[in-house]
Amino acid sequence: MKAFADLYSALDGTTSNKAKLAALGEYFRHAPPEDAAWAAYFLSGGKPRQIVPVSALRELAQRAAGLPEWLFEESYQAVGDLAETIALLLPEGAQADDAGLAEWVERRLLPLRGQSPEVLTAALDALWPPLDARERLVLFKLITGSFRVGVSKLLVTRALGEVAGIDPKRVAERMVGYTDISQKPTPDRFLALVDPAEGEGSAVTRGGQPYPFFLAHPLQAPVEEFDTLLGAPSRWQVEWKWDGIRAQLVRRDGQTWLWSRGEELITERFPELAAVAQSLPDGTVLDGEIVIWIDGRVQPFALLQQRIGRKTVGARLLRDAPAILMAYDLLEWRGEDWRTRPQAQRRAQLARVVADHVHPALELSPQVEADDWAHFARLRDASRDLGVEGFMLKAMDAAYGAGRTKDVGLWWKWKIDPYAVDAVLIYAQRGHGRRASLYTDFTFAVWNAPPGTPDRALVPFAKAYSGLTDEEMRAVDAIVRRTTVESFGPVRSVTPTQVFELGFEGIGRSGRHKSGIAVRFPRMLRWRTDKPIEEADTLATLEAMLPPASVKEPA
Repeated sequence: MKAFADLYSALDGTTSNKAKLAALGEYFRHAPPEDAAWAAYFLSGGKPRQIVPVSALRELAQRAAGLPEWLFEESYQAVGDLAETIALLLPEGAQADDAGLAEWVERRLLPLRGQSPEVLTAALDALWPPLDARERLVLFKLITGSFRVGVSKLLVTRALGEVAGIDPKRVAERMVGYTDISQKPTPDRFLALVDPAEGEGSAVTRGGQPYPFFLAHPLQAPVEEFDTLLGAPSRWQVEWKWDGIRAQLVRRDGQTWLWSRGEELITERFPELAAVAQSLPDGTVLDGEIVIWIDGRVQPFALLQQRIGRKTVGARLLRDAPAILMAYDLLEWRGEDWRTRPQAQRRAQLARVVADHVHPALELSPQVEADDWAHFARLRDASRDLGVEGFMLKAMDAAYGAGRTKDVGLWWKWKIDPYAVDAVLIYAQRGHGRRASLYTDFTFAVWNAPPGTPDRALVPFAKAYSGLTDEEMRAVDAIVRRTTVESFGPVRSVTPTQVFELGFEGIGRSGRHKSGIAVRFPRMLRWRTDKPIEEADTLATLEAMLPPASVKEPA
């Protein structure tokens, strides 16, 4: 554990990618394979199922530190992170422990899951004394599932590639599915990641593993510059950008796997898509978007959300929210890797596959045609009416890369501008980690009626914490402290004085929210210091943005 805690401290103590890469390389060169396997898992975003109830951890900290509950809560609110709070409150241990990361995870932490309160109490009391403050912090971050240290999976693959002396893209391909919760990181799996003698993945050796997803770059230039930047539209395959779940459908050895872009196996959640794969020949991998499809029309994302969090789905949900795969790329065909073939060739073969293997849950993502980029811009303006987010532009000669790269080809995502409303700040809560000392997490409201209406009131509808500069955050924090009316645990109610322009990607009706509306990915676009709260937007403004119950199929 000590070596992994040292790595965590080194990564947390710098913002330099070069320094982080050096620290990762140093660790992986010297760590035993069993420890390196778990380190790669956690650093790449892997999280085991919840090990210990949060209540048991709170009790541990209060008992060991001799604190009343109210003082623990005050400490937690001041620190902003449960794992860090516990690590700081526990007294120094008198022992030392040289066990490695694998020993800690496999023999001391994972066996705690599902234990009785009595067994947990004894085990937790014995768990932390051998560790110093840095090791305890890492320990409790692993237990609480809050392990994050500002390292991307891309940086991990770069480090492993350098250690192994192989192309990081080969490592990235091997790592797809590595953090899947159903598979334990083992020394053999780690050694396979960094084996310089292992050949490129194939249908024979890949089993049910998908390929690394090819990601698009955001396109934000004015349309007047497109001819210079992109050349003629004829060089590009233009499709609608679907608002769904990116996925790969894998058919090999008579079996089917459906993987999300987050490398989560979601086959059981979409049985109609598993049925699609049964009609395809072995050695087929399709890339596409899962959307809800009713009467030949894509439905709002809110309906898809009803299925995202479900491990299994009943007959009613399958009937009310039927999913399809909107296929837009062919990565493997009859066991042959097609990713190095040009985009146009992959698209032509994909069209033949969909036509020859007709299934109600499989659609070919339509291409959009226009005379010039200005014409495409006019079509893009109708995106929301069609239930899409704009356009995807894919170079006709592009191969299918790994991650967000430009070395083998190029994809652009030309999204529509976000929805935007002016809203009033009414509640504030402290942030987490380095923001724990500032009020940075805000709740915003709009008016329930136009000016001059009797009993006009503010109705909360969204929470946001991103979009402001550090200087602006500090300024808003000072206003929150000056204008606090009441505290509800960690939340402060403030006198409404500040207006912010909020942006969000989607909007839908919701019976769980007081406003009756839910928005997706809200963020602060700017602080409207020029605007009085009386001029903030109303619920009617939000309701006018709501999509219809269903929308026409993009054509």
